[in-house]
Amino acid sequence: MRAKFELKKAKNGEFYFTLRAPNGQAILASERYKAKASAKNGIASVKRNAPDATRYLRKKAKNGKQYFVLTATNAQVIGKSEMYESMAAMENGIASVKRNAPGAQIEDVSYPVAAAHVARSLARRSG
Repeated sequence: MRAKFELKKAKNGEFYFTLRAPNGQAILASERYKAKASAKNGIASVKRNAPDATRYLRKKAKNGKQYFVLTATNAQVIGKSEMYESMAAMENGIASVKRNAPGAQIEDVSYPVAAAHVARSLARRSG
């Protein structure tokens, strides 16, 4: 399996994306966007900024867990990681985003029709 950006639509009609590593693990999540085009621009920004080590801000949550955010050149947050138990695990997460984001494909599952099409395509490939 390859890394991919899953583009989804929330129940409130806003769009968001999740970057998934080749093993399927979510490694970066976006904010919500009012328009699909804005979410796609966010994906493009992640692809551009992911390789740059200076774009990652390492943070600590109130519960003591580690996480990071990826920022654009204008300092706007374009993605947030999951919570990690250790600094080492967080650094592995950053390395995974740096390695996987630039070449990740977009899988648009923002509409039921698109999701059904993807499911059928995957079923045909595996069957």
